[in-house]
Amino acid sequence: LAAIGKCAIVISTGTGRLDDAEVTDALLSAASSCKDGGNISPDSRAAKAVKWSSLRKKKQESDKATISAFGDKSGPVALLRTNRDVSSVRWHRKGDYFVTVSPKAMAAAVLIHQLSKVASQQPFGKMKGEAQLACFHPQKPFLFVASKEHVRIYHLVKQVMVKRLLSGCRHISSLDVHTSGDHLVVGSLDRRLVWFDMDLANTPYKTLKYHERALRSVGFHTRYPLMASASDDGSIHVFHSMVYSDLMRNPLIVPVKVLRGHSPVNSLGALSMVFHPTQPWLFSCGADGRIHLFQDL
Repeated sequence: LAAIGKCAIVISTGTGRLDDAEVTDALLSAASSCKDGGNISPDSRAAKAVKWSSLRKKKQESDKATISAFGDKSGPVALLRTNRDVSSVRWHRKGDYFVTVSPKAMAAAVLIHQLSKVASQQPFGKMKGEAQLACFHPQKPFLFVASKEHVRIYHLVKQVMVKRLLSGCRHISSLDVHTSGDHLVVGSLDRRLVWFDMDLANTPYKTLKYHERALRSVGFHTRYPLMASASDDGSIHVFHSMVYSDLMRNPLIVPVKVLRGHSPVNSLGALSMVFHPTQPWLFSCGADGRIHLFQDL
């Protein structure tokens, strides 16, 4: 899933296992053969905000389908065109839903899309503040929407706001939810790394300021007790972040190591980082045009 200008593009990498190929093809079949516009009701709010179109049909007509090294078809599958620039895209953990954020689109800033049905919905008729980021809760039907200073949690089924988290930051730049769903980490342009324990309060459990410049990316590992943050100072800080099943014990956050490899360019350093889903590895990219893989953290 990629964001380019006013578009979000669904891309098939062709790197899945053989036993996952049929499930992936079934999930992508509707998007790869959809009609222009998708299956969006013309009376819905999302009808004016987003248009679906298939890219695989055009690829088949040109007869240049790319086959990956794993023997599966790869390349762009579908394109979603919005009215304003898309700044953020995030998958739901189950892989069928994803959310796009266009900060300048006012009420249509946050859109939720379902890949298997080629459908989109606009959950908000009016936005509180300018939405910067959004992500799903890993288990519950909750959506986290971050403005510049606050993070609001919405119940998608009941269509109500459940909680508002006060970050104390001037401009939120990134956020991620722990796999337990009870903890949230936020990065900001004023060098703050903020950890929320949502069972305790709507104010930060911990606020860390280890970086010298703005934070661009934060995230948890899905399997190991690891958390990391990437900054414009070119470094990536890795933390041991243990969350206990015993609700009486507070999370343990310990700095582990500092990864260096990106050189700042025009005051921009490490722009993004992501953990490998199963291995203790970390990928990072920077303004210097380099992508690094750090292994055995």
